[in-house]
Parts: sequence; structure tokens; C-alpha cells
Amino acid sequence: MEMRKIGSSNLESSILGLGCMSLGRDEKKAQSIIEAALEGGVTYFDTADLYDFGINEKIVGKSLKHVRDQVVIATKVGNRWEDGQDGWYWDPSKPYIKEQVKTSLKRLEVDYIDLYQLHGGTLDDPIDETIEAFEELKSEGYIKEYGISSIRPNVIKKYAEQSSIVSNMMQYSLLDRRPEEQAFPILKDHNISVITRGPLAKGMLTEKLLAKASDSIQNDGYLHYSFESLKETLESIQDRFEDSRSMTELSLKFNAANTLTASIITGASDPEQITANIHAVSSDPLSEEEYSLLKELTDSKGYSEHRL
Repeated sequence: MEMRKIGSSNLESSILGLGCMSLGRDEKKAQSIIEAALEGGVTYFDTADLYDFGINEKIVGKSLKHVRDQVVIATKVGNRWEDGQDGWYWDPSKPYIKEQVKTSLKRLEVDYIDLYQLHGGTLDDPIDETIEAFEELKSEGYIKEYGISSIRPNVIKKYAEQSSIVSNMMQYSLLDRRPEEQAFPILKDHNISVITRGPLAKGMLTEKLLAKASDSIQNDGYLHYSFESLKETLESIQDRFEDSRSMTELSLKFNAANTLTASIITGASDPEQITANIHAVSSDPLSEEEYSLLKELTDSKGYSEHRL
């Protein structure tokens, strides 16, 4: 498994990471998925205090206890459950972040978190206070590094210029190339890595294509693609590469071709799925011709909101 450095930090991550949100509450099943990931060379595991009311962190921590020093455990903070757990609200305040990190450490059963991430963010947040919280946690040894999870170029720019974040998690795929216009140049200028999520676009960038497209996608399309243009785009990619690479392989290798990418996060509902993704991402790198063709067959329409 290829390893990449995360931003300006000393952390190294496998090019494929496991998104743990979809592991569920069946501990035995979740552990089997995590073991399959470890066997395939995955070292980056992404969770959040929000997932399953913290149960996800407990399962992830327990499953990785025997390899703690060999993996990067990344979790997130900022979404705060309401009393009764009927919903959550946004809280990027310094007191909450400094309180919540201790709860995550306890659930994960670790002494420190490798990468602690702000789980969103807006320009209306008390950003200086938020940054101060993360910097203090780092100096106090509770976390090794910190990052954010945002798709908003204006928010990304603010943190890139005012903090020492080493990563930004954001959606990026062949069907969602929006970050290329404004977000990626900012991150590159500040030596900040991208942790990509959604590389398989709800399964549409796998061999299943549109077979399991939701009703909303069938009716409204996906992002700036109408359902008809989505169908045409996916078929054109498949037609041009059907004799050389699978759709999953193309999708993961497209993300990997971007040098800003430190890890590509995919979920898995069973061990076979993560094993298949490991096999796909371990194939030969895309050639310049393949990479250029994929860009020609898709488009990079930018964000209409949160622009610089």
C-alpha cells in the first residue's frame, strides 16, 4: 500500500483510508472489516464523535488497540448532540472542543488522537477561538495534529492562513471536481493535504453505475449533472476504459493522481468491499493520457456558494 505524508506533519497515511461511519453497531462485523483493512495495508481510520452517539469511536478504538502505534486514528468534533439525542447542533466553541476531546479519548481508549478535525465550519464561527482550542490541545499532548472538514473555499482559506492545519477533508470524485477551482490551489500554497471522501459518488463510480441510484438522483440528477447527462458521462467513461480498467479502479486512481491527496476515504459494509477497494487502489498509476481523458469526459464546474 502506498504511503503519503499528511501536509507538513510527520504523520503518514495509507493512500486508502477506511471511513468508519458505515461500520454499524455489530462489533464483531465491524472488527472483521477493520481487520480486512489492516491486512490490506490500510493505516488511516476515520471516525467522529457524532457517529452512532460515540459508539463508533468505541468500536474503532477497541479494534485498533493491538496496532495503535501503527495507525492514524482521525476523529472529528463540532456537532453536538442535543439532550435526548433527537438531533444535533453546531458548536465550534473552545470550551466544547476542549471538553469533548477528553470524551473521544476515553471512548477510543487512547492517550492521544493522531488527527483531530473540525467537523464543518462557517465564517460566522468564532474562528480565532476555535484555532486556539486546537493549538492548546496540540501543545498539551492530547492530539498530534489537527485539520478541518470543509467544502467551502472561503472557510478553507481562513483556516489555511490563520492556523496550522495539516489537512482538509472534502468531497472529491470524477463527478465532483469542484475543489479543483478554488480549494486545491489554497491548500497547495499552504502545504495542506486533502483527505478525500465520496470518491465513488454513492456507488455510481463503481461497476454498479446507476443500478442503485436513489429516487432523488433519478429525479433531480447529481450535483450539476442531470440524470440523463449523468448516464451519458458514466457510459462514456466505461466505454473508453472497459478493456483496461474497472470503474472503481479509475475512480480511486483519479483521486490518487492528485499529489495533494494524502488519503482516499471509502466506507465498507463487509470485508470483501474494503478488500476490493484495496485491490483497485493498488493497481498501476494512471498514465498522463488516462488522467487527461478522464478530465475531458467529466467537468469541474465550481461552487456557486461560499466562494472567495
